[in-house]
Amino acid sequence: MSTRVRVPTVTTAQMQEIDRLMIGEYGIELLQMMENAGRSLATLARQMLGGDVRDRPIVVLAGRGANGGGGLAAARHLLNWGAWVQIVCSYPPAAYTGAAAHQLHILQAMGAPLAWAEEGWELPPADLLIDAIIGYGLRGDPRGPARGLIQLANSSAAPILSLDTPSGVDTADGRVFDPHIQAAATLTLALPKSGFCQPDAATACGDLYLADISVPAALYDQLGIAVPILFGSHDIIALTVADGEIWTGTRDD
Repeated sequence: MSTRVRVPTVTTAQMQEIDRLMIGEYGIELLQMMENAGRSLATLARQMLGGDVRDRPIVVLAGRGANGGGGLAAARHLLNWGAWVQIVCSYPPAAYTGAAAHQLHILQAMGAPLAWAEEGWELPPADLLIDAIIGYGLRGDPRGPARGLIQLANSSAAPILSLDTPSGVDTADGRVFDPHIQAAATLTLALPKSGFCQPDAATACGDLYLADISVPAALYDQLGIAVPILFGSHDIIALTVADGEIWTGTRDD
């Protein structure tokens, strides 16, 4: 008997439309989605570290977009929960705008340990790295400071937890660019991305999880995406890529 449930995937274009409708029609602002993503990311980080982050060294790598903003929100929660968090931003503060800048300003007000990516900089030792460098909009090989942070992350001995997608992976078709993050685990948001069904992308993701960012069922209906109830018992669920599709639950063979 199988208890597996197939989880629908979304293309990059569909995810962009979900984000647009969330804000434009449902009034769910980016900052709200970012908060949901950040807290879920911090929760999964705590799970990966055995359920307690107190005095555990964690490095958060944050880009300047919405993905980076989610990483900055996670950093705040982890700091509040007692972790030793070092945050490395891909650009100086003036390059951050909108909701990501809002998250950065909170951390600055807290006196959080912040650093800016610079050539020749090395990551400190950590029990976990959080990759929030590049989100689902990537269309080619990472460049600039993001490229350097990805290379630094992959050179670390610490396991990597990626937000939404490993940086350097094309969520549309599953291509992996040079360089790209090789994650131990990936927490994707709303619905898994269609590119994750491809073998190279699935390998880059490591263990795949899905987090609720409060997308209304009516929105999925509006887009013609049939989504079962996924978060009735947990805010974060484990996913499995099998047979070219993505599933949650278990299969009895």
